[in-house]
Amino acid sequence: MSGKGSNPSFGIALIIATALTISLQDLVFKLFASDLTLWQIFTLRGLIAVPALLVIGALQGRCRSVLRAAIAFWPVIRGLCLTATFLAFYAAIPFLSLSTVGAANYIAPIFVAVLSAFVIGEAVGRAGWIGVCLGFAGVLVLLQPETDAFSAFALLPVLGAMFYAAGHIVTRTKCQSVPVAALALSLNSAMLLAGALISWIIFVAPLPAALRDSYPYIFGQWSNVEPKDWPLLALLAGFTIAIGMMLAGAYQMAPPATIATFEYSYLVFVAIWDILFFGVSPSLLSLTGMCMIVVAGLLLIRRRV
Repeated sequence: MSGKGSNPSFGIALIIATALTISLQDLVFKLFASDLTLWQIFTLRGLIAVPALLVIGALQGRCRSVLRAAIAFWPVIRGLCLTATFLAFYAAIPFLSLSTVGAANYIAPIFVAVLSAFVIGEAVGRAGWIGVCLGFAGVLVLLQPETDAFSAFALLPVLGAMFYAAGHIVTRTKCQSVPVAALALSLNSAMLLAGALISWIIFVAPLPAALRDSYPYIFGQWSNVEPKDWPLLALLAGFTIAIGMMLAGAYQMAPPATIATFEYSYLVFVAIWDILFFGVSPSLLSLTGMCMIVVAGLLLIRRRV
C-alpha cells in the first residue's frame, strides 16, 4: 500500500476497518489491563511489532528505505504525537467505560477542523464552526465536569485527542508520500521507546507505595510475564501493526476532516463491547453527549459536500 494520491471512498472504508480493529485492541486492553502495567505492555508489544515491521519491509525488498523514511523528521514527529495519544487513551481505559473513553477521544475531529483552519488554511465555514462549538459542548455533557460523575481520568482521552489531531494533520501535509510501513515502524518504535523510558523512570525512582497500590496499572513495577501472556502480547503487536498501516493509509487518501468523521464508527463498536462484555450501557446523558459529538462531526463533513 503506497498511500499516494487521493481515494476518499477507499480511505473511508479503510478507516472504518481501522476503527473496528482499534475497538478490538481496546477490548483486549480493558480485559487484561490488570495483569501487566501499561508501560510493560507498550515495551513488550513493541519488541514484537518493530522486528515484524522490519521483516515486512525486507520481504518487500525495501527494508533500508523503510528504515530511512521511518527516522525522518516528520514521521518521527507524527509518531510522537500519536504515541502521546495512545498513552493518554490507554491510561484511562481501566477507569472508564470504553464508550466514555472513546467518545472523549473522538473530539479529535473537532481539533482536526480547528488545526486545518489555522495550520493548513482549509476553510471551515459557518456550519463547521457550529460543529466545533457543538462538539465541545457534547464533550462537556459527556464528561459532566463539576459533578460526582466526573473523573479526572476522563481528561486524558481529551488531551490525547489533541495530539491525535496534530498527528493526522502531519500525516496529510507532510507524510502523504511516506510508505505506510515506514509510518507504522516510526509509530511503534516511538511507543516502544516511551514504554521502556517510563518503565525505567518508575524503576529507578519508585513512587509512593500508596500511589502504586492505588494505580498499579500506571505506576506499578513490571510483573512477571507468564507463558500465557505472550500470545496476548503477540495479538496486541498484530493489532498495532495493522492499525498503524491502515490508519496512515486512510489519512493519506483523503482530507483529514473527512476521514476523522468516519472514525466515529468506533463508538458503535465499543458500545457493543461494553454491553456484551461488561454489562455497561451508556446513560441518557452520556448518549446525549455522544450524539452531540457525532452531529458536530457530520456538520464538519457536510461543509465539504
